[in-house]
Amino acid sequence: MSQVLLIIDVQPSFDPPQWLLDGIRKIVGKLPSVATVERHDESKTPFEKQLGWHPAPDDESLIDADRIFIKHGYAPSIETIEYLKSLKVDRVLVCGLQTETCCLAAGFALFDAGLQPTLITDLTVGSSLDRSGALGVRLWEHHFKHTVRSDEL
Repeated sequence: MSQVLLIIDVQPSFDPPQWLLDGIRKIVGKLPSVATVERHDESKTPFEKQLGWHPAPDDESLIDADRIFIKHGYAPSIETIEYLKSLKVDRVLVCGLQTETCCLAAGFALFDAGLQPTLITDLTVGSSLDRSGALGVRLWEHHFKHTVRSDEL
């Protein structure tokens, strides 16, 4: 099965736990990898105006992926999705931060693009609403069905 790893927003602004960094780094290099970095630009996404906070405008990925794409807002950029489609993979493995928001948004974008999003359930962290990520995993299973654990890869 051909697959690619999509790493969502593992960056300083979101203070990822060390276990997440270590777990993702064990997989990077074993298959093609793409990372997203969410940067703040109020003219593109009104985080400050609507939510009273925002990610840094200059964050970098904490994971050395093969390709890194900048995004503004929850979902991956069109360029990210087009790149993933160009790889002609059987599935896109998703891991990273904000299971029930940014990871879920990536799942919808991948699904809508005709790709098979598959969440790596033990390599994701939820938002401040549910740091365990359990809510996001349940939503993912409901909408996209496909999940795996890192030890199954």
